[in-house]
Amino acid sequence: MASNGWDSEQTYVRSVHPGENIANNHLNIQQELYDFIQNFRDGNLFIYREQLKQNTSVRDYSMNVNLRDLASFDDNLSQSLIDKPAEILPLFEAAARSSVQRILLPTLGANASIPEIQVTIHSAANAVNIRNLNSSYISKLVTVSGIVIGASTLASKATHVHISCRGCRHVKVIPVAGGFSGVQLPRTCDAEKQPQAEKCPLDPYEIIPDKCHFVDQQTLKLQEAPDLIPVGELPRHIVMSADRNLTNKVFPGARVTVTGIFTVYQNKNMARNGAVAIRAPYLRVVGIQIDKTGNSGAKKVFTPEEEQEFIALSRTPNLYQTFVNSIAPTIFGNMEIKRSIACLLFGGSKKTLPDGMRLRGDINVLLLGDPGTAKSQLLKFVAPISVYTSGKGSSAAGLTASVVRDPSSREFYLEGGAMVLADGGVVCIDEFDKMRDEDRVAIHEAMEQQTISIAKAGITTILNARSSVLAAANPIFGRYDDTKAPGENIDFQTTILSRFDSIFIVKDDHNEARDQIIAKHVLNIHANGATQDANEGEISLDMMRRYINYCKAKCAPRLAPDAAEKLSSFFVSMRTHVYNMERDSSERSVIPITVRQLEAIVRISESLAKMTLSPIATIEHVEEAIRLFRVSTMDAVQSGQVEGVTRSELTNEMRKIEQEIRRRLPIGSQVSVRALKGDFSAQGYTTHAIDRALLIMVRQETLQFKSQRLVIQRIGA
Repeated sequence: MASNGWDSEQTYVRSVHPGENIANNHLNIQQELYDFIQNFRDGNLFIYREQLKQNTSVRDYSMNVNLRDLASFDDNLSQSLIDKPAEILPLFEAAARSSVQRILLPTLGANASIPEIQVTIHSAANAVNIRNLNSSYISKLVTVSGIVIGASTLASKATHVHISCRGCRHVKVIPVAGGFSGVQLPRTCDAEKQPQAEKCPLDPYEIIPDKCHFVDQQTLKLQEAPDLIPVGELPRHIVMSADRNLTNKVFPGARVTVTGIFTVYQNKNMARNGAVAIRAPYLRVVGIQIDKTGNSGAKKVFTPEEEQEFIALSRTPNLYQTFVNSIAPTIFGNMEIKRSIACLLFGGSKKTLPDGMRLRGDINVLLLGDPGTAKSQLLKFVAPISVYTSGKGSSAAGLTASVVRDPSSREFYLEGGAMVLADGGVVCIDEFDKMRDEDRVAIHEAMEQQTISIAKAGITTILNARSSVLAAANPIFGRYDDTKAPGENIDFQTTILSRFDSIFIVKDDHNEARDQIIAKHVLNIHANGATQDANEGEISLDMMRRYINYCKAKCAPRLAPDAAEKLSSFFVSMRTHVYNMERDSSERSVIPITVRQLEAIVRISESLAKMTLSPIATIEHVEEAIRLFRVSTMDAVQSGQVEGVTRSELTNEMRKIEQEIRRRLPIGSQVSVRALKGDFSAQGYTTHAIDRALLIMVRQETLQFKSQRLVIQRIGA
């Protein structure tokens, strides 16, 4: 939009042409917008005048306007902007440029060149869900929220196309509208010629790229936020076009509120299929507010009232237990798992070392066990503040990131997967054991280094995946078999298990008294549609979410020296204990105890301190973290032991059984497994020792099962 004749306020009057009603109306609107920029103030501060002054001093030629301020200044003007944004915004930018010219006139002089000023809008009004955008909103200003799932590379979009006639060299400049709109070159030359001059051919104009004016443009893809998607529906997304200062503002995984002009463009595929009257909708961005950079940019500014509320909550006696009781109150028991989930929600403290190495603060938890033990329900409880996915329905690209080709531009761009979109939050993966091995390996890097490295289709980059993982899985045989070692029940590689801070083996043990309590609890829920009477002081889900955000933003505890000393001695004794167990049983544990497990206990200690806004993790926090580690991962390591039988006794039994089998069975002979087990049981050997001895000899290729494991044959020495 030209701003000729806008050297001072007086030129407004000289620029008006009485016979042109539209131009006259536009000039009046431009004058009102100029008055708004110059005169709107909050107290004694002229907000937009000062904003322009500060931005131009650092060569940021933009102005961010709150639509609420414009409505309070002139309601008709703001309504005009909502109804006709494509028409009003250029006038707003011309008024902003005139205002800058007036501000800089004393310092730069009257002949100074003033660049174009971009006016961006942010508004809470006229907010619409992506799936509710329809034809009634076309050409209107709308506000939508969601997650950015794709961002293209920058392209150069011409704002003024410089064309020249091949015949007579007539030069013309054609303005181009914003967004995806293009330009139609004239079919004939319209230069004034002498009557005897030769006529120019058809389609004579050619573009002179060097003389065109370009701005940066970026294509974004916005998807509905998970909490806005109706049950059973696929998430909707919309394509967006951002230009100039709005490019490179957001990346996949960012949660944003976008204000833009809902408009349409001609899709090449539709035109090719003959649907010339059908247009594809898109959003031309005029303002972006970043709500969260992933989930990690959770609300950082809190009101004094909120801070007082959270500080009062942090001083509540026995807050730890109260918070744990508030996690999935409809699920009976599982208190140790709920305690670990509480620690997972708060997380430890992220650390950046002097050499640039980063240590994660997020806690990963694995629930492994029998069906019907409410593993999935616990995951579903955490789901509203996380990204939920199922192992069978997840691929490596869906969890990490995929490289997609844009059908219109044929360019490749990245679309973030579940772990990128949950950046700073939690990824819940159900049916973790049903994932293919190659898909499970894809999240190794994300779980420890918290990054996802991509090298596909010429795109080489690293994405952040600073999220906790809460996974649920079943054992190999569907139910956990106590007669077998953990390695025979768990079908996971040691590399993935070492990345979990807490591993719970959840067993559906038969206990008549406990079964009666569970039955009464479940029937009460089904009969009354509500839980049993809640404990007084339980925290609502909304309060939990806000308090977790506050603790993450304000608190980063560190270990106290005496707590670190206690933790060090525990780790040494734990490693010694595990080494002795492995030596006695002549095989290594499938669940490793490494330095990662020491770091896990540190993170759990820090999360317990963070829960009460304590800046230091004390001995009490470390003791509780060690207790949680003992009842989870250490119990899982020792779960192969039989009640009342020590490892040394079990090893001696197994050695005697092995010697007896070698003595009784010559190479090539076979015997019924049932008869063999019955014979050894009659001699007083435990069932577990017999099973373990047979399994080890099969692994050593001394024995071999045949006839559907009913017969065993000796095949080696």
